[in-house]
Formats: sequence, C-alpha cells, structure tokens
Amino acid sequence: MITQEVLNEIAQKAGKAILSIYNSSASMEIVEKSDGSPVTKADYVADAIIKDLLQSKSSYPILSEETPVPYEIRKTWNRFWIVDPLDGTKDFIAKNGQFTVNIALIENNYPVMGVVYVPVSATTYFAQKRSGAYKDNMKIYNRSTRKDLIATDSIFHSTEETLTFLKNNNITNILRFGSSIKLCKLAEGEIDVYPRFNGTKEWDTAAGHIIANEAGCKLIDIRSKAELLYNKKNIKNSYFIASRNNLEF
Repeated sequence: MITQEVLNEIAQKAGKAILSIYNSSASMEIVEKSDGSPVTKADYVADAIIKDLLQSKSSYPILSEETPVPYEIRKTWNRFWIVDPLDGTKDFIAKNGQFTVNIALIENNYPVMGVVYVPVSATTYFAQKRSGAYKDNMKIYNRSTRKDLIATDSIFHSTEETLTFLKNNNITNILRFGSSIKLCKLAEGEIDVYPRFNGTKEWDTAAGHIIANEAGCKLIDIRSKAELLYNKKNIKNSYFIASRNNLEF
C-alpha cells in the first residue's frame, strides 16, 4: 500500500515536470480535446509520471483524465486511484500559477486519501481518512465562525447560477482561485463556501474532497443532498456546494 508520504512525492515529481515546461521559453503546444477543453504537453508528461510511479508501487487500477476507463470495466472497482495530472489547464496556459496536481484513492465510492500539489508555490495539501488534513505538514482545519461569509468562485468557469446563489445568500466577499486550490482554501479556512454550478468531473474534486472533509467541510450534491459520489457511470459531478460543516444552504 502506498503511504501518504509516497503519494505526496509522486505528486511533487509530476509537479516539478510541469513546472519545467511552464517556465520554458519554448512556445506552448495546445490541443483541444473532443469536449472542447484544452490539453498541453505538460498534461501528458505529468500523467505518464504519475501512472508509472503508481503502477510500480500499487496494484490498484488507475482512472486518469487523460486515460478514461469505460464504466463496464471500472464498475467492479472497489479501490482505485483517480488522477488529474494537471488540474487547471486554462490557468497553466494563462500563466497565473493557479494549477495543481491531484491524486486520490477512492474506496467504495468515496475518497479516503488524497494530495493536491501546487507546483508554482511548491505547496502540498494532503489528507487521509480519520487522520486530518495538512498543508506542508501543518494541520489545517476550517474553524471559521464568520457570519459575513467569504466565497470562492472560478477564474474561468463562473456562471450566472453561481452569481445568483451568491446574491441570494448576501455574499459579496468573493475570492477567485483556479483548479482544486478552491477546495484547499476552504479546508484551511480562508473561505466559507464554494458553490459550483457547472461541469466538473470526478478527477477534478476527489483529492480536494478528502482534504476538505478532513478539515471540517463538506461537498454536497445539490440533487441528492449528500456527499459527492465517485466511480459513477457518468464521471461528471452533479452541481455541488462545498462549505464548512456548520453551514446549510
């Protein structure tokens, strides 16, 4: 079994490879995938590093954004790794530093261990079920009791529904972050709520999900009113609201 320390090292190695491409003077090759989202050389390089290292140290199967697996194959998986080798490709292309490496272990439809690595700042967020959440080895927890709530919204993926939610809940203090950094900011208490009313997929949220859960926060599917599930037939997430455990919307 891969330890948390080893998982963190895998994410960091992928992040360093991403950073070398990010800082390169060479022109960035960008390809558009079938769903219209961009992908770069860095996505594929990081994906290869992560998969090679996970496969060398673990027998669990891997589901990655760059190599999806048909549901007919993965529906029997009770434990598997879920990987977004470069979460926030638009942020990577925009050179704003707001991109991450996400790796999580899913067990019986829920994340039980995860790491989010931020290459530009060399920051590592990680968590394991019932073991707490950490930022660079310092324990984090959202202890906010703010009444004047602080929300986060996406840099590139905000929606009218999100803005309506914020208005309806009288939230005017809004901080914008890219990728799964939003969930990490929730975990460490910099924000109180993160409404997401457009498309994310399971690899976008899994690592940040366990970090948020272990830091006193929740990701609630607005349809089921329960925590987000993983390894669904359709790997798209429902719209969700991530927040402190002591908030209700």
